[in-house]
Amino acid sequence: MIKKKPFIALFASSALLLGACGSDSASEGSSEEKEVLKMGTSAEFPPFESRNPEGEIVGFDIDLANHIADELGYELEITDMKFDGLVGALQNDRVDMVIAGMSATDSRRENVDFSTEYNHSGEMFLTAKGSELTTLESLEGKSVGVQLGTIQEEGAKSIIADEGIDFELKALDDSGALIQEILSGRIDAAYMDKQVAMGYIEAQDLGAFDDPTTSSPGMAVAFPKGSDLVEDINGVLAEMEENGELDALKEEWLTDEE
Repeated sequence: MIKKKPFIALFASSALLLGACGSDSASEGSSEEKEVLKMGTSAEFPPFESRNPEGEIVGFDIDLANHIADELGYELEITDMKFDGLVGALQNDRVDMVIAGMSATDSRRENVDFSTEYNHSGEMFLTAKGSELTTLESLEGKSVGVQLGTIQEEGAKSIIADEGIDFELKALDDSGALIQEILSGRIDAAYMDKQVAMGYIEAQDLGAFDDPTTSSPGMAVAFPKGSDLVEDINGVLAEMEENGELDALKEEWLTDEE
């Protein structure tokens, strides 16, 4: 796990003392080493995180994570995993933080800590082009897909229970699979983050309508309970909000999708 900065300073000092007994090159190499900041994500959530044609993980969240690591003096190490395994990775100390378009829900707060929110999108239902599904009521008796472990899975269950709209819920591992299910006609609609949905609408020529029922919490960085990183990363996010760097990232990655 990541330690507080005093540990880094102590480690660096010890490395320099040890290096003084050896070669100059060994000393220089030790002094330049950075502590690794381990981040978990799920690269199936464009434009926040996905893989480009070269196989690299790119997106809004990735640029945000790199900026945070640079500001705090860490070397960033990213692990790609299934979304529904991210909270468990934090609880088992396999990663120091998660940046994956994760909404800071009350249920998740029982298991992890969150930073301040850095983005809010809302939700949307995606359908085939020309579909007659344009309202919640029209979903009655239909099949609706969601990504496993997401706030949309929870939200869809709430719509069934609270709004009395009886549709079949189908949970899949990633958002790309949901799009394939729509295109193949195996589901009638997919319920997902609005920002992500807008990208698929343009790329796949799909139909869609907004979810009128919810005001979901915004996205935030997640940490193991009691992590020392929360305060430091909140400081970076506050600075980015103040100096316009956060808006610049949104302009680069999110504005064109709206």
